[in-house]
This record gives sequence, structure tokens and C-alpha cells, in this order.
Amino acid sequence: MALLVLVVVIALAFDFTNGFHDTANYIATWVGTRALSPRPAVLISAAANLAGAFVTTAVATTIGKGIIDTGLANEQTVLAAIFGAITWNLLTWRAGLPSSSTHALVGGLIGAALVQSGTAGVEWSGLWHKVIVPGAVSPVIGFAGAFVLLVVIYWLFHRLTPGVANRGFRTGQLFSGTWVAFTHGANDAQKTMGVIALALYTHGSISSFYIPNWVKIAAGLTIAAGTYVGGWRIVRTLGQRIYKMQPEHGFAAQIAAGTTLYAGTRLGFPISTTHVVSGSVMGAGATRRVSAVRWGVAGNIVFAWLLTLPAAALVAAALYYPVAWIF
Repeated sequence: MALLVLVVVIALAFDFTNGFHDTANYIATWVGTRALSPRPAVLISAAANLAGAFVTTAVATTIGKGIIDTGLANEQTVLAAIFGAITWNLLTWRAGLPSSSTHALVGGLIGAALVQSGTAGVEWSGLWHKVIVPGAVSPVIGFAGAFVLLVVIYWLFHRLTPGVANRGFRTGQLFSGTWVAFTHGANDAQKTMGVIALALYTHGSISSFYIPNWVKIAAGLTIAAGTYVGGWRIVRTLGQRIYKMQPEHGFAAQIAAGTTLYAGTRLGFPISTTHVVSGSVMGAGATRRVSAVRWGVAGNIVFAWLLTLPAAALVAAALYYPVAWIF
């Protein structure tokens, strides 16, 4: 029981770092366009994350039993996976890189499962269809969605004066930014729910896999707390270093990102908020001209994306035997 309690605590710590690490995804466009100052942006984001956590459990089910074999996994597997994900999240936060908490967690689960059970420990089909393919496609959808939406916006509102347009879209960003934060809570809080439910199942505390209500509440409150604490390093990377945003760009990027995330959540895809938001921000920027997007920074972000899953897997794999020996 002590090990199970530890797994739950560490999983909630990951949930907190997820909210902390991903705060930039919903406030960078607010702050970058001066629609809101950082403090109210973070407060609204935290509340929206909490609300989103109770939408559905499809993503939690994918994380809990769609990536590794629940019949072979044990509590040490889950603990090593979470340690690997947290370690990678903190390293990328320290470096100011907007990597993916989703890929960190998935990588951690894969690395720990491979060491514990070999290739049989991984649900390769579920990994491919529920994680890899949606993870690759979702930023492209975000890019295309923001690009098309902004083209339509320019066509509809091109007669407005810049001052009127800016005020209108800054007001619109109150909705669009809240939408992104809500869908982040809907997708990302479930990842922690899935991990905790997996630990409960492997321990024998629940006879079949499901998400208890107390797990939903704990995960929702924790990701909201992490969102409130926030962080400025990644805000700067997404909000101004990719390209300097105008309110209409922020609005389009947020609507496209939030809609992509919501669709993925309903389908049970644990997709990355960081990936989707970054793709949407670049799609909005590309409507001005291709050179308006600072592709060098975007390239660094892509490199971090590609590195996260295998790096977190290696960290979790290295931690499995020490964790199993200690616990």
C-alpha cells in the first residue's frame, strides 16, 4: 500500500509539472498580443483547466491500458515511468525548451515496460494508432486550421480599421484562450488519471480498469495548481520568439489549437498541447509571409519534440531497476 500511495503522489507531482510546464501554451498568445497581462491570464487558465478535467475519460483509458500491457505491468513500472517523465519535463523547463509532457509520459511508460517485460510489455498497435499517428498529424492540423481561419478573418474584416480590429480580437481572445486552457485540462489531466488508475489496477485496488471520481478531482485540482504557478521561459519562446503576434493571429491560433485538442480528446488521443499550439502559432504567422515565422526557433522546438519520447524512455529504463530494488 505504501508503494501505491507513493505512485499516486508522484503521479500528481507529474500532473503539477505538466500544468507548470504547459502554462505557456495558453497564456503566451494572450501575453504576446497584450490581450491580458500574465496574472489574470494564468488565473483564467487555471480555472479552465480544472473545468476541462471532467469532460471525458477516453484519454485516461488510452494511457492506462492502451500503451503498455496491464497484465504484465506492476507498480514499479508505473513509478519508473513517472520519474522518467518528470525528470525530462524539469530538464526541458530548465533549458527553456517547449517539449511535450505527453511524449515524456508515453516515453516513460514505454521505457519502463520494455525493461520490465521486454517488447511484450508494450501495446504496439495502440501506441501507433492512438499516440504516434495523432501526435504527428495534430500539429499539422493546428497549422492548417489557424492558417485557413486567419485567411477567412482577413477576408471578412479587411475593411475594419486596425484599432477597431485589434480591440475586437483582443476581446475575442478571452474566449479563445479560455478554450485552449479548457481543452488542455480535458486532454492532459486525463493522462495522470490514466496512470493512477493503472497503478490502482496493478495493485489490485480496483478489479477492472476505470477512473474513480477521487482520481478525477485530484488530477483536475493538481493540474490547475501547476497552471497557476506557471513559468516564463517557455512563454517567451512560444509568444514572441516564433514570431511577433497581433491579436487576430492569437485568436486564430487559439481557436485552431483548442478545436484540434478537443477533437483529439473525444477520440481518446493523448496529443501534445505544446505541439498543437506551436503548429497553430506558426500557421497563423505564415499568413503574413513565410519569413514572418522564425523558423530557426521553430526548428529547435521540433528537435525537442523528436527528442522527448526516446529521451524520457531512456531515463525511465535507467530508473526501473533502482526503483524495483528500492521498492
